[in-house]
Amino acid sequence: MKLVLIGAPAAGKGTQAARLVKHYGIAHISTGDMLREEVAKGTELGIQAKSIMASGGLVSDELIIAIVKERIQKDDCKNGFILDGFPRTVIQAEKLEEMVALDKVVYINAPDEIMLARLTARETCPKCGATFNKLFLPAKVAGVCDVCGEALTQRKDDTTEAGLARIKTFHEQSEPLVAFYEKENILIEVDGTMPIDEITKAIIKGLER
Repeated sequence: MKLVLIGAPAAGKGTQAARLVKHYGIAHISTGDMLREEVAKGTELGIQAKSIMASGGLVSDELIIAIVKERIQKDDCKNGFILDGFPRTVIQAEKLEEMVALDKVVYINAPDEIMLARLTARETCPKCGATFNKLFLPAKVAGVCDVCGEALTQRKDDTTEAGLARIKTFHEQSEPLVAFYEKENILIEVDGTMPIDEITKAIIKGLER
């Protein structure tokens, strides 16, 4: 099964991707995580991406397409994968179509004000990458990762200012993907304001329809 998850920042794509990966036994490809890894390593790509990501902008098509093309050819993608954070534009979607035939695209839809509130309440573990949210998915001990015990941090692009810029960018550049995939007849839309378990159930129901 080859899937794409679409949604504004903090729509819950990472949370749902992790659950679907477990349910279907497929690879999770988060372009955001891959870019942050490059930033942490201080690679040439990481240096280019760092300033763009901190301001809430999008990394160039050429860079991200090259990363994804290489990633989907790895062995763990043979049984399928979930792409989370790519494609972000119709141009990227067209390039992806040249690389692979998708089975379904899941759009997690929620109002801007909910996205912004979630964004600014989000916490991430710098060690294992686990994500938490003070509003609806808090850590058992405040500020401490449930998985590995590391102190949680807030990403630089999870401030109100950068969050507003990222949501605006989503509407301008990524929202047209909804119409693009509707035409392809592979889009499943779910209500991102539902409880996490209900969103998972709705996605699986849509995929198995």
